[in-house]
Formats: sequence, C-alpha cells, structure tokens
Amino acid sequence: MKTVRVAAAVIRRGDAVFATQRGYGPWKDWWEFPGGKIEAGESPREALVREIREELDTEVSPGEEIARVEYDYPDFHLSMVCFDCRVLSGSLMLKEHESARWLSREELDSVRWLPADLSVVEKLRSAAGP
Repeated sequence: MKTVRVAAAVIRRGDAVFATQRGYGPWKDWWEFPGGKIEAGESPREALVREIREELDTEVSPGEEIARVEYDYPDFHLSMVCFDCRVLSGSLMLKEHESARWLSREELDSVRWLPADLSVVEKLRSAAGP
C-alpha cells in the first residue's frame, strides 16, 4: 500500500481552531485541518508553510508538533504530522476548499471530520484550557 506523507496546521484564534472542508475527491465535503503532501526534499514544516501559502494565501509559522497520525485509508496509508501554527500574514482565503469554519472546543463535533483527523480533534477536545 502506498504511503502519503502530509503536514497539517492547527491554526488557533482564541479557543477556536480553523477547519476546512474538502471540495474535491472521494472525501469531498469532509472536514480536515489544512495542509498537504510533503514533497521530496522538504521537511514537514517547509511543506506546511508552502501548502498553507498555496491553499489559503496565508503565511504561517509552524510551532510545536502536537500530533503524529498513522491511518490506513482504503487506497493508501496516511502518515500525518500536525503542528500548532501561528498566522504571520494573510486572511486564510480559500483557494481549494469548499468552506471553512472556526470551531470552538464545544463545536468540534459539529462537522464530519476525515477519519485520520479524528485523533487530533480528540486531543484538542481533551486539552486543558484554551
């Protein structure tokens, strides 16, 4: 089975996190943390900065690694690393996603998360304090 390596951003504003809705492919309409594939020669942080620039026209600074997820989808194995990210500039303009929302801890269950993102959601839900 093919392995796809990705980096994802947990972007926070107060007690809310930024979530995006996929606009294409077999997982269309499911929600995820923004990010994308790690290209050959890139570090996960470099890939994340590039992907957020491409997908959201925003510059971010990846901080602490908050989760690593290994998940088997039907067609591939996903290896995902998630970083706490700070917005440096830009307005999180959607270029590839169908929709986006700021979700408070209480709203995390209000969207249908991609299976691999659920463990990150669970970690955020159980984190102490905002």
